[in-house]
Amino acid sequence: MSEINEFKITQVIDNGQMIQLTLIENVSTEPISQKQMIIENVSKKLDSETKEQVMPLLEAILQAQPTVNIKTYQQTQITMAMPKSRYNNIGRPQVGNTIEINLRKL
Repeated sequence: MSEINEFKITQVIDNGQMIQLTLIENVSTEPISQKQMIIENVSKKLDSETKEQVMPLLEAILQAQPTVNIKTYQQTQITMAMPKSRYNNIGRPQVGNTIEINLRKL
């Protein structure tokens, strides 16, 4: 099984002979609030008549609560080191650049 993923470079450390890259999966995520999740889940469970009665009350209760954003996807992070010559051969990518990595079990 093979999977090709894009990773964004978040850090480049050059110590002379070796280059260390810190990468994070290049996936755009949209934070979702805890309030939004509660309202959506309650809404799914209720019939329309009950929803009309309960939802205004639930929204009023949740307005007083702090908004907590929840990430909807856990991103993979990789740290790798390579010889400076190999780093030069792949085009010297910098922080913010995207690179492609093929992950598979051999």
